[in-house]
Amino acid sequence: MESLLPLVLVVVVFYFFMIRPQMKKQKELKKFRENLQVGDKVVTIGGIHGKILEVADTTILLSCESSTKIRIEKSAVSQSFDEKDVAAQA
Repeated sequence: MESLLPLVLVVVVFYFFMIRPQMKKQKELKKFRENLQVGDKVVTIGGIHGKILEVADTTILLSCESSTKIRIEKSAVSQSFDEKDVAAQA
């Protein structure tokens, strides 16, 4: 029984420090993607910045520069983009 205690402790530590935070982050990202709305400024996983023109079930229509429009999967959106935040970081 004493030999199993260190193994159990390692599993508990991995759960609380690695698995649980990752699951929480995934849940927040899923909620963010479900709440995307027209007019939001976002950044895709590939680094494309744009403004949402249309939201469908699994895709969004993104306006990049001038008249360029691309349709991407919601799962490709990584974060929201706010020009005020960028100006504050500079």
